[in-house]
Amino acid sequence: MSQLEFDIEGEVYVADLLKDEAPRSVEALRDFLPLESELMHVRWSGHATWVNIDEIDLPEIPRENHTVYPSRGDILLYPGYRNEQEILVPCGPTCFKSPAGELAGNHVATLDASREELAELEEETLQTGAKRIVIRER
Repeated sequence: MSQLEFDIEGEVYVADLLKDEAPRSVEALRDFLPLESELMHVRWSGHATWVNIDEIDLPEIPRENHTVYPSRGDILLYPGYRNEQEILVPCGPTCFKSPAGELAGNHVATLDASREELAELEEETLQTGAKRIVIRER
């Protein structure tokens, strides 16, 4: 099984890639990894964090395995249909949206992290700001 590694300031989390459910999204994601960036708290979506990937030239990606209401740990790739491109990391109750309204992101991976770990991650980004993140394939 293919996996991603999320290194957030030295704390490492693993996510299983969903190759069968979102093949073109997973392929596009693999093409720009490894990614070094910042993990930030969301403004509109609830209990979640995100990585801005607007500077990446993504191919045209169809909606596949998409959702507006991801579960905790469901990693979404949003290729910018109506808003900026991003990777969403839900940490609790999340409705993926922006000033443009609700958005549906492609569920590309599922993070193996506990409810408590994700709640702490979300709270830290809310209280102290952005964290350095490296996303790579394992």
